Amino acid sequence: MEMNEEKLHDFLGKMVNEMGAAANGVLILIGDRLGLYKALTNTGPMTSEELAQSTSTAERYVREWASAQAASGFIAFNPESQKFSMTPEQSMVFAIEDSPVIMTGAFYTISSMYHDEPKITKAFQTGEGVTWGNHNNCLFCGTEKFFKPSYKANLVSSWIPSLDGVEEKLKYGAKIADVGCGHGASTLIMAKAFPNSEFIGYDIHDKSIAHAAQMAKESGLSNVSFEVATAKDFPGNGYDLVTFFDSLHDMGDPVGACSHVASKLNKDGTCMIVEPFAKDNLEENLNPLGRAFYAFSTMLCTPTSLSQEVGLGLGSQAGEKRLREVAIEGGFRNFRRAAETPFNLILEAKP
Repeated sequence: MEMNEEKLHDFLGKMVNEMGAAANGVLILIGDRLGLYKALTNTGPMTSEELAQSTSTAERYVREWASAQAASGFIAFNPESQKFSMTPEQSMVFAIEDSPVIMTGAFYTISSMYHDEPKITKAFQTGEGVTWGNHNNCLFCGTEKFFKPSYKANLVSSWIPSLDGVEEKLKYGAKIADVGCGHGASTLIMAKAFPNSEFIGYDIHDKSIAHAAQMAKESGLSNVSFEVATAKDFPGNGYDLVTFFDSLHDMGDPVGACSHVASKLNKDGTCMIVEPFAKDNLEENLNPLGRAFYAFSTMLCTPTSLSQEVGLGLGSQAGEKRLREVAIEGGFRNFRRAAETPFNLILEAKP
């Protein structure tokens, strides 16, 4: 095949952009940890000297950091005043913790992926999985930081109301299991919103459960607890609602998990399955969102599933059709898309 020089130059330009994006990922972590984004947001335009002074950091490092961020378009720079600043949109993505679109958590997760590259490279060669608990610790805090803002923005106000009859049950008093709860962000949000209901979060990762229990203690909520259990053996019966928040595709046997859930629900109970947004075919997911989710799936979701029994390996881009097949095979009779966001599918399954 003959090489097209113009296409080569275009592709090299794309790769330079990719190189800059990858290199600046770690700078995002630094900016978040040291409060550099928050300082620019709260104080307004500052020189590198002023930014360093306000954050008790070294100016020479801050100057280089800010230059890289400005070159990336993550912060703004005024050449006349020599001051850096952030637009409202940039602050929403990098600085405001309650923003539904804050993205810093994703970069903690990405950090864990680089740390775990040797493990995943070996898994490519052996076909074996990598358990969730065997990943770098950045993964667990990153997962919480990435998903929590979306849960806070949508879970109580939109997702639960989209389910048939569930909101009224939770207001009156219901029993809920949050399966694959991780650090418990989703569980705690629901428990706070519906104080008359009882919430139990289950996860296979004991350290995540310990963290969730500590967060529950600090919150002062008395209607929530956390236990170590798998999706196929969590205890109890008579649940009105069982939830999977971005976790079903990580499970080795999601069909078995659905079967267990179906057996634990009341006759009119509901299973809410929140999954990363995806179309049903690969070609429909070849876009920026699919690109990110397939990368996360390669390094995190698929290895976790393959480390467990059955090892179905759904991946984070399974799509509604495949998830429906899993739920129906697991014993659910009714399945529908209840809601969606640009990042999530909210699916309702009933016995």
